[in-house]
Amino acid sequence: MRQKIVAGNWKMNNDLEAGKKLALEVLEKATGEEKAQIVLGTPYIHLTTVATSVAGKKGIQIAAQNCSDKASGAYTGEISASMIKSTGANYVILGHSERREYFYESAALLASKVDIALSNDLIPIFCCGEPLEIREAGTMYDYVKQQLTESLFHLSADDFAKITIAYEPIWAIGTGKTASSEQAQEMHAELRAHLASKFGKAAAEACPILYGGSCKPDNAQELFSQPDVDGGLIGGASLKADDFLAIVNAF
Repeated sequence: MRQKIVAGNWKMNNDLEAGKKLALEVLEKATGEEKAQIVLGTPYIHLTTVATSVAGKKGIQIAAQNCSDKASGAYTGEISASMIKSTGANYVILGHSERREYFYESAALLASKVDIALSNDLIPIFCCGEPLEIREAGTMYDYVKQQLTESLFHLSADDFAKITIAYEPIWAIGTGKTASSEQAQEMHAELRAHLASKFGKAAAEACPILYGGSCKPDNAQELFSQPDVDGGLIGGASLKADDFLAIVNAF
């Protein structure tokens, strides 16, 4: 059975004290018996504090929201994968639509980030997804599969086995729109079949594919009931402990 994962993406929210408070609320209210792996995707300033807080806590891990494609050196303002790993984090979110759109991250750059994350024993949560105009044109499957091809298909089978995918319909992020559970399932199934074409059916069946488009407590159960939806990458709802844990407990 594939691992179920619910990852919160705090984005650029919460100063140090607010982040500590939110993390502690999640820690206090999580039972440790949740069916899904909980991942807290925090800003860099929170990584060490939150990772220390959750150390030894069953079922909770920490993610950075990005990493540099460089190992080290004169790259002012960048944060390396080895730095992230040293905080106690185990995951890193790569290729989020906001990184692609606002910071012009290319497929080649993301392939390099995937490689350097894996070389530092970080688990990439690799994001992919289509904007509204691609959805309306009906070319969304080819568009999203190409994102996987260009940034992941150079991996060995062993390295691919460490990847988690997050499908984010860009038209449903922060807009209040949500892909129907049927639309989510159709895309996830297409992506899994595409992965199978490169890495084999068994590897594709083992790969968690998360849904990342306005997942909330009131729609999480329906989304997670789909056979190829293995959890969620949660934005706004991850900023409230009760809402986030309601999504976690939708399994």
